[in-house]
Amino acid sequence: MQRIFGNTIRTFSSSPARWAKATPSKAHLAITPAHENLPRGFVVTGVHAGVKKKEGVLDLGLILSKEPKTSAAACFTRNAFQAAPVIVCQDVLQQTSGHANGLIVNSGCANAVTGKQGLKDAWDMVSATDNLLSKLVPANETPKGSHSSLVMSTGVIGQNLPISKIISAVKETSPESLDSTPEKWEALARAFMTTDTFPKLRAKTFKIGDTDVRIAGIDKGAGMIHPDMGPATPAPGTGSLHATLLGMIATDAAVSPQALQDALTYAVNRSFNSISVDGDMSTNDTVVVFANGASGMKEIDDVTSPEYTKFRDELTDFAAELAQLVVRDGEGATKFVTVNVRGALTYEDAHQVASKISTSALVKTALYGEDANWGRVLAATGSTNLSAPITPNTVSVSFIPTDGSEILPLLKNGEPEKVDEDRAKVILQREDLEIRVDLGMGNEQASYWTCDFSHEYVTINGDYRS
Repeated sequence: MQRIFGNTIRTFSSSPARWAKATPSKAHLAITPAHENLPRGFVVTGVHAGVKKKEGVLDLGLILSKEPKTSAAACFTRNAFQAAPVIVCQDVLQQTSGHANGLIVNSGCANAVTGKQGLKDAWDMVSATDNLLSKLVPANETPKGSHSSLVMSTGVIGQNLPISKIISAVKETSPESLDSTPEKWEALARAFMTTDTFPKLRAKTFKIGDTDVRIAGIDKGAGMIHPDMGPATPAPGTGSLHATLLGMIATDAAVSPQALQDALTYAVNRSFNSISVDGDMSTNDTVVVFANGASGMKEIDDVTSPEYTKFRDELTDFAAELAQLVVRDGEGATKFVTVNVRGALTYEDAHQVASKISTSALVKTALYGEDANWGRVLAATGSTNLSAPITPNTVSVSFIPTDGSEILPLLKNGEPEKVDEDRAKVILQREDLEIRVDLGMGNEQASYWTCDFSHEYVTINGDYRS
């Protein structure tokens, strides 16, 4: 069995024939965006710095905004342990009151559990990017005495960065070598990748009023995916375990820092905080958004305005698309599953139930085995702590086919349906599936996106460092 990790191929021993199942190809999900959808005022690149041993593999990325005073916002892991890049990003955003013009990201080494040296290395990466930025943005246009760049790292834990190689690569990057072509954006996306099998890059154009607004985004992740992120908070520590979910969104919309943070927090709760591959929350999860105003529109500052609502909803839909790409590339995944929970008293209740189902190992293994074992879905639902007790005789469970054919009810108002097992098997054999649970308690709903658990997932993570 072979699996592509970035630009490398790893071979694993085959599972017994009766368990073997081909992992669906993800090649069609690698999309090069149209130039007209890429946001104005940003330049990017991806290079080989030598963090990864294989020559030519892209492992260092840069995105810089040429527009002065670019707004920046971020959501970070709520894990009690935070890696050096997470701590540094929070510090920069606090120093600048939500402004940043650059981001540097490396793959191949997470800069996690690296103590004081890790913090120093992260700050050195920020400073090197600041120096490159100074050649694009006049020094008097950036906040004095503060940094202008953010930093991300992803890869193997417990190892120090080859910081001299990274700094040298940044110094060798000339302003002329950065651009905003689709090829450069794809190179940047590839520089994010670790066990990802394809670069996760998307771009689109939408309107706010009469203004065309462009947005582009990149994320990475395939394992240790169950994010729980929120706005910056004082960092409680300097340790970390692993770097997994990283996301970057850039737009030429004009949005104030506070309005941008509000919109991102709303979007993340309904996108990146609603995905799960394996139920494990990383200590490095970070999503950053830049808004540089290059579209020429009037700045959005009032969070009660229709312009803000339009931007927030577009950002949410875009973030959801990026987040779903992570699930589709889940390590060893053969299924993409939407868990939709309806009839809850609150959004939070619906979200918790959807999360519980999505992280159930028994549900996920049944999905891999294409077994319509809906009792596992019900057991996960009933074990969730909600704002009010679940009433069993109001709960319904159904499979929703992705081909538009008739819904397959499994449980209705607490009573089991006579299930057509053959039809259930056909539905479960498809790559995409929706599980719908109606609690019958209220009018709120939430969705989660998850995948199945396969033998390949165990193989990949059993020898991750081998």
